[in-house]
Amino acid sequence: MSTNLRFGPELRRLRVEAGLTLTEFSVALNYNKGHLSKVERGERSASPELARRCDAFLGAGGELQRLVIDPESDADPGTAASAAGPSRWLVGRRVVLSAGTGALIDLGLKLGGQALSSSADDPLLASYRTQFDQLRKLGQSTAPKILLPLLETQTRMIAGLASDARSASRAPALLLASRFAEFTGWMAQEAGDSDAALGWTGEAAELARAGGDPYLGSYALVRRALVTMYGGDAAGTVALARRAQSSELPPRIRGLAAQREAQGHALVGNEADCLRSLDRARELLAADDTRDDAEPVIGTSHVSDPAAMSTGWCLYDLGRPKAAAEVLDREYRRLPPHALRTRARYGFRRSLAHAASGEVEHACAIAGDLLGVMPAVPSATVNSDVRRLARELSRFRSSRAVRDLQSALARVLAPAHG
Repeated sequence: MSTNLRFGPELRRLRVEAGLTLTEFSVALNYNKGHLSKVERGERSASPELARRCDAFLGAGGELQRLVIDPESDADPGTAASAAGPSRWLVGRRVVLSAGTGALIDLGLKLGGQALSSSADDPLLASYRTQFDQLRKLGQSTAPKILLPLLETQTRMIAGLASDARSASRAPALLLASRFAEFTGWMAQEAGDSDAALGWTGEAAELARAGGDPYLGSYALVRRALVTMYGGDAAGTVALARRAQSSELPPRIRGLAAQREAQGHALVGNEADCLRSLDRARELLAADDTRDDAEPVIGTSHVSDPAAMSTGWCLYDLGRPKAAAEVLDREYRRLPPHALRTRARYGFRRSLAHAASGEVEHACAIAGDLLGVMPAVPSATVNSDVRRLARELSRFRSSRAVRDLQSALARVLAPAHG
């Protein structure tokens, strides 16, 4: 309560210093004048969204955001799942690295209708490489809990093949197993299990190191930073992302890390550092001319310009929804039609930016189209923005478009609260 009582007077002081009447301020922010008046008097709590917008408009450099404590985290996928106990998906690295193909065959596991032999020959490894691409694509249109058991099995099988392989084939098998483990971690996070996501990311780093590639191990830091970002830990996100930006790393990993660092800065309204990190990400990703089609793409394979998309994402968190909407609209049009999960992720952020800009009917139209695909690609991380959208739209209950959308929003969010 004490922080909210400090927020109101500080907001009023900054508004008056800026020479704005309450009416002018409410119009600029697209917020109800009466609501803002109660916030300034300490009679109403400020939401994180309002704090971000006030902070950006008044140039407070994050001070207003720091006075607001979010009573209900916007990004807590996995909290309930983590509290439930150890994940059924996580396996210890000793089990993974010591698993032999003979034990896997005894379990009756198959590949393409044929039992695996104990030979990790190149055609078999190539088959797994093809499977990885197919599963990654399937992840765009399939519920994560359906894919997780298969991904766990495949990771164990490839690691088992590596343990029995000739020395020349061992390293490629371990590195491919690392990519499977990393993707398994992402699907665990999408399923709402942050502990499993971090555990599988650790497995990926261990497998990469065993395969002799320190770069993939560093990319695991970028993945860990994503988990902390959705957990609302801005400082942890920045710290992890900075560890993955040493000069000896490939430009793509450093660029993705700089992009994640920018998102961490945006969470606390640190605009200057956020924009500097985005500039660095843009330069590094543009310098990435080492892509080898024989290897799986590191990071997103569906966003053609990750730095540009992240710019739109960060602008919203920095309290600049109109600018965010413009960038997200442009980049969203470049997403492939089949990438339903990616389209849902950035589409809801786009809807949120339009709603915060006062374009309520347009925001509802965008969200209405996306809500229809959510049952096919449920996502704990996307739901964090769906919850924020529901709260944003609740300020416009008199809008028919909002009333028509409410039941569909509730259906998508019900599993997250159930």
